[in-house]
Amino acid sequence: MKWSFEPLRLRLLGLVLLLSCGIGCPCVRGAVNASPELRWWLFSNFGAGQVCPEMLKRGAPLRWGPNGNVVGRFFPSTCRHDVNDSAQTVTIHFGGTGFTWTPVAGRVGFSVEASVEYGMDFWMGEDAIYVWAKTRRVVYGPEFRIGSVENKIIDSTTKSPLGFLTNEMGSQIVQGQIASGFTVVHADQGDEFTLGILQPPARPKKPFDTSEGDRFVFANETTEIHNGQIDVLGPFEIPDTDQSLFLRMRLSGNPVDALVLPRAVCDPWREAIQQGAPLGPPPAAPIFAFVVQPGSSETRQKVRVPQGQYYVVIDNSSRIGSVSPPWNPLSPLGAGTVVMSYTAEAGEADDDF
Repeated sequence: MKWSFEPLRLRLLGLVLLLSCGIGCPCVRGAVNASPELRWWLFSNFGAGQVCPEMLKRGAPLRWGPNGNVVGRFFPSTCRHDVNDSAQTVTIHFGGTGFTWTPVAGRVGFSVEASVEYGMDFWMGEDAIYVWAKTRRVVYGPEFRIGSVENKIIDSTTKSPLGFLTNEMGSQIVQGQIASGFTVVHADQGDEFTLGILQPPARPKKPFDTSEGDRFVFANETTEIHNGQIDVLGPFEIPDTDQSLFLRMRLSGNPVDALVLPRAVCDPWREAIQQGAPLGPPPAAPIFAFVVQPGSSETRQKVRVPQGQYYVVIDNSSRIGSVSPPWNPLSPLGAGTVVMSYTAEAGEADDDF
């Protein structure tokens, strides 16, 4: 899950500046890193309250393995937190919806609720802040509910033993996502999120080198879009009117469409598809659309958009965009899948690309 911890970083650094009056900043940094009590006090007072607001801004990628391609998304829609000072933990209560793709069943829409107790900590380095959420225990759930299954034969058996296996599989996916904890590495270039605990100076693996300059990196990952399906990248927040969304994409397979949609338009459309509505065009025309061609060269696109939150929908179907994938009788087993590595960044509108 890609979360922006800019408010957390600003608050922490602001407090450190106060603490560093008459003391060199490296000394304060060393004192903070050496004191678990001080780190907890800083985090619980200046950082814990930022977790849910930032969590609700981001979708979380779902993978079959820790280094696998993205095959689905989880979109948090509710979140609250409880701070336990005596145990030095933060419990996050969250819920949301999402989708994933499975062989034979096709697109599976789901909802999930869970409460997880994390031991939160951070480490201040010279060029980055590492924020860790180490799972202490799963307080509740995950309560996983199937919203829809694309293959209607499978869908009709969701309350049978096969349905139990489908739900159990989904629960294992979500359990794997929340039980491994997470690391957020915050640097001037943006936030990097990864499941599991990374120790400095390690960074999450990425398919692209990040861009030079001051652009903020939202996402840098590789996703699979199966024949007849879409992927929903984001949401990505453009905080200022003089900024643009910068996209870099490298595709293998057939051409696909990319559509930029405001979050207010995309969320209800995505939710309807996850609940079983047939795949079709969004309720409003995209702000911007372009075709991504396969090959070794990158597709680069700078999209000027007003301040707000946006999704980039990748369409590998014949129902939405201007290009259509070739028909393949083995599509339910994964044939016709395209693989796309991409980055999404926010930067000044007049930046060169």
